[in-house]
Amino acid sequence: MLRNLYYGSTKILRTPRYGYKNDWNDFGPGFYCTDSYDHAALWAAGHDRDGFVNSYRLDDSGLRTIDLGSPRYCILHWLAVLLNYREFDTLTPMAYQARDYIRTAFAVDHRDCDCIIGWRADNIHFTFAQDFLNEDISYQQLRDAVRLSGLGRQTVLKSNRAMDRMLFTGYESVKSNTQYPARISGEKNALLSYSRDVYRKKDPSGLYISTIMLENIQEYDSRLK
Repeated sequence: MLRNLYYGSTKILRTPRYGYKNDWNDFGPGFYCTDSYDHAALWAAGHDRDGFVNSYRLDDSGLRTIDLGSPRYCILHWLAVLLNYREFDTLTPMAYQARDYIRTAFAVDHRDCDCIIGWRADNIHFTFAQDFLNEDISYQQLRDAVRLSGLGRQTVLKSNRAMDRMLFTGYESVKSNTQYPARISGEKNALLSYSRDVYRKKDPSGLYISTIMLENIQEYDSRLK
């Protein structure tokens, strides 16, 4: 299937480069892009620099793709992948145990995959995940907060085989004085909404990390659907 993908940058990138040096990005080394032109535009410009939305077409036929948003996975699979690469502030002994439990019980074997699709772990999503590990929010609150934030998903090309399928189809320039303020505003609104509607609001029927560990809840448990 042909997919249109976009990459926001301060440079025109006709030949995308595999990110060998970004081992500590959300899903490890790879080329990070999105199927949303609007999200790419928000990230294209800096606070004082205009940017470009680079457009590509990917033929993903035959590629091994892991879509962490598909029914096969839950939000804890996404978190397990993040925990392999990103550093979290684990404030309690239980949070340390939670980190190890999630990485083991919800591990995703992505070593030989060509692409991973999943929520972008920007500062806002990172906050949601960290609060879940520290038991400030429930599983349901984490899932809903990530899905409803409006901050988007990313496609990460993880192999040279996938990179070879990327065809540059053009670019458009974007202005710093419109896109950068829009990005900051969107992040602030998402965080304000989360702080007001979710954070530290007890979820009486929710599933918290202590219960997940105590009951040894695994990925096939119906409560995670």
